[in-house]
Amino acid sequence: MEDTIIQITKEVITFVPKLGIAIVLFILFWILGQFAKKTFFRFGTTFDEGKNRVLQLAGRISKVALILLGAITALGTMGINVTALVAGLGLIGFALGFALKDAVSNLLSGALILLYRPFYVGDHITVSGCEGEVVDINLRYTVLQGEEKKYLIPNATLYTNLIAVSKEKS
Repeated sequence: MEDTIIQITKEVITFVPKLGIAIVLFILFWILGQFAKKTFFRFGTTFDEGKNRVLQLAGRISKVALILLGAITALGTMGINVTALVAGLGLIGFALGFALKDAVSNLLSGALILLYRPFYVGDHITVSGCEGEVVDINLRYTVLQGEEKKYLIPNATLYTNLIAVSKEKS
């Protein structure tokens, strides 16, 4: 019984410093993530609204990535084998990317549309049989106001199809 208590005490004594270092590492990565997000947000204020949205998305993604990296680093510091965890995250990322390919395609197309600005809010466009004034451009879809209908066009459609743009209603 005493040997068991001594063994547990030794393991706790060796584990506590590792836990402390892991907590400090995680907090540092969390702070770095917050800093990266705020930097992207602050940098985005110098651009127009479309590029600002893309930079805000990049800031949020960088924060999540840094926190995830910090968690994996902290677990590795504590002596946990993270190889299987990293491989599992890779497989999950692949599966989610494949399952959400349309949503990711629209998101990336939206980011490119907001960066390159082939048309602006207020322009009159025609794409894929839909015609109207651009009311809103966001990362997922673009909103057109037609004569009697409102169209929500996925950005991947806008990015891959021919767009006719005019500044005034025809």
